[in-house]
Amino acid sequence: MSVSKNPDACPVSILMSLLSGPWTMYILWVLCNSGPTRFGALKHLVEGISTKVLTERLRMLEAAEIIYRQYEPTVPPQVTYGLTEHGQELIDVLHQLNALAERWYGSEQQSKGELKKPMENASA
Repeated sequence: MSVSKNPDACPVSILMSLLSGPWTMYILWVLCNSGPTRFGALKHLVEGISTKVLTERLRMLEAAEIIYRQYEPTVPPQVTYGLTEHGQELIDVLHQLNALAERWYGSEQQSKGELKKPMENASA
């Protein structure tokens, strides 16, 4: 998915299109909470995501300048991802969404013992 270059496109539509893909918000949430994270650790933290989908989402977010990719030519190569300045502007929004999710679903599901892992039912 690429960011629209159409000058007449609605900015909210562009941003929502970018962020609404499967796993995208969860990847951003993990980077928000974990800071710069290597690919392998990110794959482990975003439980259930395939390598292919994680790679696609990271490339899309990097192309949109929401995250950065730092490559170290070691053996094996080390690739670290983190939030850019644009990505850091999303931190407050992500925390607000988390607070809303906790109010709407957190205590209700916890009291029923039904709390699921994030994105458990998401499709790739």
